[in-house]
Amino acid sequence: MAQTSTVQEVGLVVIGRNEGERLARCLASVRDVAKRVYVDSGSTDGSLALARDEGVAVVELAAPPPFTAARARNTGVGRLLADDADLEFVQMVDGDCEVQPGWIAAALAALRAEPGLALVFGRRRERYPERSIYNALCDDEWNAPVGESPGCGGDALFRVAALRQVDFYNPAMIAGEDTELSMRLRKAGWRLRRIDAEMTLHDAAIMRFGQWWRRTQRSGHAFGEMAHLHPDARDPNWPRSVRSILIWGGVMPTMWMLAILLALTVDPQWWIAAALLVAPWPVRMAQLAQRQRRRGLSAKVARASGALLMLGKLPQLLGLIGYHFDRLSGRASRLIEYKGLGKA
Repeated sequence: MAQTSTVQEVGLVVIGRNEGERLARCLASVRDVAKRVYVDSGSTDGSLALARDEGVAVVELAAPPPFTAARARNTGVGRLLADDADLEFVQMVDGDCEVQPGWIAAALAALRAEPGLALVFGRRRERYPERSIYNALCDDEWNAPVGESPGCGGDALFRVAALRQVDFYNPAMIAGEDTELSMRLRKAGWRLRRIDAEMTLHDAAIMRFGQWWRRTQRSGHAFGEMAHLHPDARDPNWPRSVRSILIWGGVMPTMWMLAILLALTVDPQWWIAAALLVAPWPVRMAQLAQRQRRRGLSAKVARASGALLMLGKLPQLLGLIGYHFDRLSGRASRLIEYKGLGKA
């Protein structure tokens, strides 16, 4: 089926916040989709004017409540359904992604072929993996195996009936909303599939350690919330991920610092305990790096992956603590942002 005919059967929701030229590339890549909505979360970089100039229907979210990607996507779908209540399919796209030619046709064919599929997604690639090790790791992160999948990311073609059945995204989630939605879809009996097709070109633009730290902190927040909402989850096993964060990011560093304190103030023999407590870190880093090498990553990227996966337990712990602090205090979580403004 030709792309020009299938795009008329699909609605499209683009979400963004200060994406600048990234948003311009995104909207240009979907000009042949008639039913397009851009939902903006408080941009100050001219994104709203850019979208209007593209002829896209624009929705500007107000705050409060806090901005979230989930809230933006729900709002976009709501706008599409208000215009066409019988809409069957909707493509979600993050504003920092460029949709690849032929993707929507391939995705729609896959959904039509299997009525039990709630969604399909394809290969999301990083635009500039060579610019930083963090971008390179994002490119690998997007490379989910082809076939039935436990979850998806921000870009996917959805069956609207499936979204309706589970009441769409959880609008309060500031991170992990895609994988949490995926879990609810699977619990409702739907299946998810990664197909062998190019889907989007993503621009993470993570060039500094501080950006990586904030993004990883956000993932810890997501793990905490998903484990709390789905304590029975086993694929992915979010409760186990939380335990790993607590042990590697909390218990072991605390014991290590205590051993150093005792070595300095009580008995130098505590240095032995400190050494034993820190030794598992490089061992585990090496194991993870070796695993990544076997998956085909270059030696440089594999080593960085092993090191950052372990170091990442520390910011993840902060995100985990932040989630539970907000939950117990009854406070709405706020966005954890890691990107700068896109160029206008």
